[in-house]
Amino acid sequence: MFSCNNENADIVATKTILSILEQQQNDWNNGNIEAYMQAYWKSPQLRFASGDKITFGWQKTFSNYKKSYPDKETMGELHFTELKVEIINETDAVVFGRWKLFRKSDSPNGLFTLRFHKFDEGWKIISDHTS
Repeated sequence: MFSCNNENADIVATKTILSILEQQQNDWNNGNIEAYMQAYWKSPQLRFASGDKITFGWQKTFSNYKKSYPDKETMGELHFTELKVEIINETDAVVFGRWKLFRKSDSPNGLFTLRFHKFDEGWKIISDHTS
């Protein structure tokens, strides 16, 4: 049986997660990768998959971002679209969406799947698969 309380909790969780993604987009567009990374679980167990590579750990993921996007020009302007949040339970959610970077020379884009977990300090991305 699905209760009203669960439905309300799902709405709050969805809004919170969408707000986190909006903040990430703003942080990226302000050229602040460190702030962007605050949405991720600060753990060696964080999983980030992109292309044919899988990276484990917050610090390694952060270092890879800094290496791949050393300045505002290479970062471009990030847009998330077609966001779909699926609440699994009170502590787990999955987000599907599209990303696109607008830069002077190109506009790379793709899909992503994010797994969020709710910790005492709030919702964090624990797994990111970006293509």
